[in-house]
Amino acid sequence: MSVLLASIRGVETQGMQAATAPLAVRMRPRSLDEVVGQQHLLRPGSPLRVLASDTAGGGGAVSVILWGPPGTGKTTLAQAIAHSSGRRFVELSAVTAGVKDVRVVMERALNDRDLFDTATVLFLDEIHRFTKAQQDALLPGVENGWVTLVAATTENPSFSVISPLLSRSLLLTLEPLQDQELGELLQRAITDPRGLNSAVTVLPEALDALIQLASGDARRALTGLEAAASSAVALDDGAEAGDSGLPVVTPEVVSTAVNRALLRYDKNGDQHYDVTSAFIKAMRGSDPDAAIHYLARMIEAGEDPRFIARRLMVHAAEDVGMADPMALQVAVAAAEATALIGLPEARIPLAEATIYIATAPKSNAVISAIDAAIADVKAGRFGLVPLHLRDAHYPGAKRMGHGRGYVYPHSDPRGVSKQQYLPDELRDRVYYSPTSHGNEREVSERLDKIRRITRGE
Repeated sequence: MSVLLASIRGVETQGMQAATAPLAVRMRPRSLDEVVGQQHLLRPGSPLRVLASDTAGGGGAVSVILWGPPGTGKTTLAQAIAHSSGRRFVELSAVTAGVKDVRVVMERALNDRDLFDTATVLFLDEIHRFTKAQQDALLPGVENGWVTLVAATTENPSFSVISPLLSRSLLLTLEPLQDQELGELLQRAITDPRGLNSAVTVLPEALDALIQLASGDARRALTGLEAAASSAVALDDGAEAGDSGLPVVTPEVVSTAVNRALLRYDKNGDQHYDVTSAFIKAMRGSDPDAAIHYLARMIEAGEDPRFIARRLMVHAAEDVGMADPMALQVAVAAAEATALIGLPEARIPLAEATIYIATAPKSNAVISAIDAAIADVKAGRFGLVPLHLRDAHYPGAKRMGHGRGYVYPHSDPRGVSKQQYLPDELRDRVYYSPTSHGNEREVSERLDKIRRITRGE
């Protein structure tokens, strides 16, 4: 038992990694040839290959920004370049580093280049956490070739990296790993002396479960494997041991060790906006199944339920509107219920509102009407309020003609009378054009009759 635990925990690992390092750290590739996935960036002659193979002082390497979700290999690629390249390699994290640290690296890099003909690669992790001033400090070194920058970010560089730095760097996009690639990575970790060193048996079904839970994230896959292996070893003295006598990692063990798939969802990053966008578009597209799926992703990722409720209210007014006025009431009720009861129970009224809105008839006539009216006002198309509509209650108003000629609609048997309500400049303007969907079909018919009377058409 102790030998197996030691192997799993890395006591018998080789190389420079600490014995207590997590499996994901111990299994980091030592060269680009060991990297799993991202093959679209590792073809012969690619910038990363050039960066890794170019010898010290060779020059010619371009700075790169690696953009991709967590666990796709940004740090792995940088570390592999460090082991392969003859350049001096410096690593900084934007979480802890400041402008002073960057300037120290730049000064040292300039001296190494001029005095020793040694090039420097600067790996900056989480560059999106750098302020504009901190990113500005990188510009002289990148522009003048003092350093070759390899920056990593999980957020869209178009929003998180300053334009001058973007224009001087090559943007490389990393993709989530495919299932086959994750399987290859896990198999390697099971047998490699740096990993589990064949100390456990992992059933194919358990491997499939780990791959599914990883959702394209290599670090999550290896972390899940490490947890499952430790759980298998800790079971009652080999009660789960197979024919080989080794502890067996089964799907049940994986389920116990890895409680749930940790969603790739940064509440301040791209995934927040992408999932929210998909949620709204699924409701707009009348697909309740997709809408509920994205709602579940937001809830499980820890999204603020009040944010979800606000989006439901906006969507009910914007994309359902008068086609089903009840949609907004349902959304408001869901928001009030969410504020009163909170999660996890609030998931039910949020789901009810989501399904109601997704299956409701759709119309954007309301938002189109208000936006068209606002556009006219902003453009100066408004004019004076007609005299007969002006307030006639204050002293002297009637002497100025206010209210003269106003027709009281309730005096007309039809409840509607011929009368101009828009300013002269806009007297024939139509802002609200109801659709033939849902409740607006009846509204459209009634409004046609009303306009024929009020406008004398």
